[in-house]
Amino acid sequence: MEIRNSYLAMIRAFAGGWDAMAAALGYTRDALENRIYEKKVRMHVDTALAMQKLSGTKFFAEAVARESGGTFVVLPVVDDLDNDELLTKFTQILQQLGELAKRHHEALEDGVVTDVERRDLKRIADTAHRRIEELLAITFRIYCDDESEQTATRRE
Repeated sequence: MEIRNSYLAMIRAFAGGWDAMAAALGYTRDALENRIYEKKVRMHVDTALAMQKLSGTKFFAEAVARESGGTFVVLPVVDDLDNDELLTKFTQILQQLGELAKRHHEALEDGVVTDVERRDLKRIADTAHRRIEELLAITFRIYCDDESEQTATRRE
């Protein structure tokens, strides 16, 4: 999803659509349309983030991540998680990697990776990546103190 499409998707996801989203942001509908379609004024990141929050979606973050060559990962809320949760996440990751290996082999059998195969491989890899990031987030939240986690983040 490209950035402009993320704006439109957030408007569709917001109850009341264009007029309600514009009002919630303190704009007229025309002012919102001008920002989305960049007619003499550009969309500000703060406005896009407000739209994302209002719509209860992650469309903008996903579009920015994709345009940046990455994948957006929603980190899980960690309350009472333990080693069983970590084991479950590891199992899911291994299953996903097994599926990726199988589909990768099938895609290469004829020497050509079709658009459908490419999208399928990308989807599987993105899911595995998200699960790996979730596993690390859970691990760090359970087993790291806040200070060491902040220090590790600054070094990256």
